Amino acid sequence: MKKWFYPLGLVTLIGFVMLFLKVTKDEIISIDYTMSDLLAGNDFITYFHYIGETKFILFAMLLLIIYLWLHSRNYRGMLFVLFSVGVGNVLNQLLKKWIQRERPDVPHQLETFSFPSGHAMVGLLYIFTIAYLLTAHQANNKIKIFTWVGAILLAMMIGLSRVAESRHYASDVFAGWMVGYTWFVLVALWYEWRNRSYNKNID
Repeated sequence: MKKWFYPLGLVTLIGFVMLFLKVTKDEIISIDYTMSDLLAGNDFITYFHYIGETKFILFAMLLLIIYLWLHSRNYRGMLFVLFSVGVGNVLNQLLKKWIQRERPDVPHQLETFSFPSGHAMVGLLYIFTIAYLLTAHQANNKIKIFTWVGAILLAMMIGLSRVAESRHYASDVFAGWMVGYTWFVLVALWYEWRNRSYNKNID
């Protein structure tokens, strides 16, 4: 990973904590309503929620694990997927139950808690995990950049789809992105450390 990936993980952790502490403040509520007015009912953005659904993520992660196994017997990569996405999803559920923020008050609303958004957090985790593992040994920088720009845009659209559907406040989505990225960096650091340790033992 590029060196700036690591400090950015610390920045997003601090951002998540600050957002959590200020989530009931007037300025955050104002941003939530502004974003809702801007995006609510946008059919194009709404469609992106499908690729953030649990069934789709499970299918995509299963394919990735099979690819890592058949292509290179990358067992640490397989653990990377499980830690990043699987444990990340558990972390999201624990944070929701701990914080217990209610969702926007709209008809036929979901009954689970709202903060941080699971679509935003786990969506970012699985998209970034795919991008990271597929570009780990990619020598072409243009392909790397294209892959990561696409991953960032896709993760953003998945998160924003929840605001467009009025399933989450914008601050839920921002929080999901931030804590999701922090968790992704932690798992990536573990993965790279394990790879370095393995390579040293071989040498």
